[in-house]
Amino acid sequence: MLQVIHLGAAPVQQGGMSAAVRNHDWSRTPLGPMHLWSASLRIAVDMLMASKFPGCLVWGPELVSIHNDAFVPILGGKPAPLGRSFDDIWSDVWDGVGDLVFRVMNGEAVFQENLALITNRNGVDEQVYFTFCYSPIRDEFGNVAGFLDTVFETTASVESERQWRDLATTFEHQVHERTADRNRFWELSSDVMLMVEADLRLRAFNPACQQVLGWGEDMLGLDVMQFVHPDDKGIADLAVEALESGQDIQGIENRLRHVDGHYRWFSWAATSNDGVITAVGRDITLAREREAALRQAEEVLRHSQKMEAVGQLTGGMAHDFNNLLTGISGSLEILERRLAKGQFDNLGKYIDAARAASARAATLTHRMLAFARRQPLAPTPANPNDLLRAVEPLIRQAIGPEIDLKLQYDPQPWPVLVDVGQLENALINLCLNARDAMQGSGCLTLCTGNERFAPGLHGPDGLSAGDYCFLRVEDNGCGMDDAVAARAFDPFFSTKPPGQGTGMGLSMVYGFACQSGGRAWIESKCGHGTRVSLLLPRFVGELPGTVAGDSQPPPAQRAGGERVLLIDDEPTLRMLMKEALEDQGFEVFEAADALSGLALFRSLEHLDLLVTDIGLPGGISGRQVASAVRQRRPQMKILFITGYTEGSISNGPLLEAGIELLTKPFTLDALTDKVGQLLQL
Repeated sequence: MLQVIHLGAAPVQQGGMSAAVRNHDWSRTPLGPMHLWSASLRIAVDMLMASKFPGCLVWGPELVSIHNDAFVPILGGKPAPLGRSFDDIWSDVWDGVGDLVFRVMNGEAVFQENLALITNRNGVDEQVYFTFCYSPIRDEFGNVAGFLDTVFETTASVESERQWRDLATTFEHQVHERTADRNRFWELSSDVMLMVEADLRLRAFNPACQQVLGWGEDMLGLDVMQFVHPDDKGIADLAVEALESGQDIQGIENRLRHVDGHYRWFSWAATSNDGVITAVGRDITLAREREAALRQAEEVLRHSQKMEAVGQLTGGMAHDFNNLLTGISGSLEILERRLAKGQFDNLGKYIDAARAASARAATLTHRMLAFARRQPLAPTPANPNDLLRAVEPLIRQAIGPEIDLKLQYDPQPWPVLVDVGQLENALINLCLNARDAMQGSGCLTLCTGNERFAPGLHGPDGLSAGDYCFLRVEDNGCGMDDAVAARAFDPFFSTKPPGQGTGMGLSMVYGFACQSGGRAWIESKCGHGTRVSLLLPRFVGELPGTVAGDSQPPPAQRAGGERVLLIDDEPTLRMLMKEALEDQGFEVFEAADALSGLALFRSLEHLDLLVTDIGLPGGISGRQVASAVRQRRPQMKILFITGYTEGSISNGPLLEAGIELLTKPFTLDALTDKVGQLLQL
């Protein structure tokens, strides 16, 4: 709605107006009939009528002549403006707008931006902001007769600007704080911080580099790779490639050179942004040195413990072998005296004594090799239940009738790959120990079962994850305390009185289980008996028709001049073997080493059997000799003799057809029988 007042000559109030404006004859330009309006006045009135924004027309020097409805709310609680002077209406802000009124009355279009006013809205006074635009109005003669005041509310933009300004100030403050924090961290951090260009030139580094590495400003611009230890450059190159591909790195360890030439260890975290690599390195030199010192101390301790074990082992071996050698040498000495005197009666007694001592020495050697996991094994697939049934009679005979033997079989045990004879010896050893622990009476339980280890067992004798079958020997004897159980597998350790056992039984069982790919362990408690478990790896495949070769081979027939090449570096043993074979009708050719043996083989047009020790001097083993022989004669029969092997046979595939193994010590009869079997005599 447009409010209009018709005025005659406008009265002029004193003060605020310039003399030129105040003395102007405004009676010549009354707001009279519309046909007398000037073009400027018509445009101003049309603008007020069409505008949605507040506005008023000031005609004459001071009086508000026309305003629209939107102009009223900006006045707040002030009286109606029509007929009132402009400076009276806006007396509270006249100091801010008065100068603009004078300027517009002088013909200049001006504006007042973001003027704060108190406006009543819905009965509540609010502070709002307006921009006032003053445009001069001219009469029909072109003289300034008044002005049009158009008002735009800018509260929203002012508040928005204020919010953005506050946000900008807050953000600037945060940036300043974070920059200060970063700078403090850069300056005060004890970790080495580097900034490296894409071409690996040092761009910047923090003061810690000076403290830790002695670096100065002269290092800037140099290739950082020249400070990396030569042995670590491969790791550094891989780290740079990962960073260039956009990956961050963590925990990469390498060494950087100090200015004095030594190197220090660092653990790095790094990232790449816009081709600049930022890396933070923690000095771990002291930790590495402590770790190395700890490893060295542990190694010294292990060596000390190993030497103690070796001392105990060699002491026990020397004690037992001295007893055995004394028996053998004493028997031979008496035989020599009797023969010298021509006394031939009762000579068999001394021969039997020497043989018994030799057999005991062979058993001791066998147990030592089992403990050391160096005994030759001939593993074959077998059913654990069948093995237990086969050895049951021997166990019952060994433990005696006063002990109750219980057998518990798994209904479907997994087959195992094991040396059947050695397993039988291990079970008998365990049962004898259980008999002694029960002091002749009690209950002995043997059982079989399956075990699956998903994570495996860790440690020097740990097990890989997989399937295993166990054979368990459990008694209700006196048991062992933790200290004794911890040493039970040590060689020559025994709780029995002197002369009642060598202390090698359990150590042999332990070594045999480990060499077979399994493990043995003891569970015991004083007064509650002992349980020993043998764990053996599962065999996947079909079982042969028979498990153990219990049937004795037929006795060998006398040879008919078959040719045998014998290679062994021990002269005495070679002499005895040659004589035994020649006594059986074989023609024997002997050699002391691999090269002479191969030369002899090439010179012989016909040969039936090669008998060779595995361990030969000169760097060529018996296995290599056999391989060379079979290259020329693939069907050649071969007999290996050995008392020690590092797994060249037992840890590999089973022996091929036509190849047999005889372990030392052996009897001469066993040698001739084995040769006869190979040659099918």
